[in-house]
Amino acid sequence: MRDFFRRMPEGRRPLPASVGRRPAVPPRLLPWQVRERRFRPARFGRRGLDPQEVREFLDQVAGELAAVYDALRQSRREAGRVRIALCQLQAERAHGRNEREWDR
Repeated sequence: MRDFFRRMPEGRRPLPASVGRRPAVPPRLLPWQVRERRFRPARFGRRGLDPQEVREFLDQVAGELAAVYDALRQSRREAGRVRIALCQLQAERAHGRNEREWDR
């Protein structure tokens, strides 16, 4: 409790509560989570959904999620290759420019 009332040294301010924390983002839904999801059967006297139809739909959604995550992975890999190629090109141009300046 004593630390709570201690004064901050001059020039230092306390960090806002949001600094250092990740924003509240819901966890990603993964394909295996969709495939493994189970639903409780409807209670006696209530209507329910056809379990086979629900299972087929969940399998379809899981397949779509897997395709999207695969496309995202490929896109990120390609962006990384482009980034590396751009850095190499910039380095080559800078090196050539430096050599021309030294020759003068």
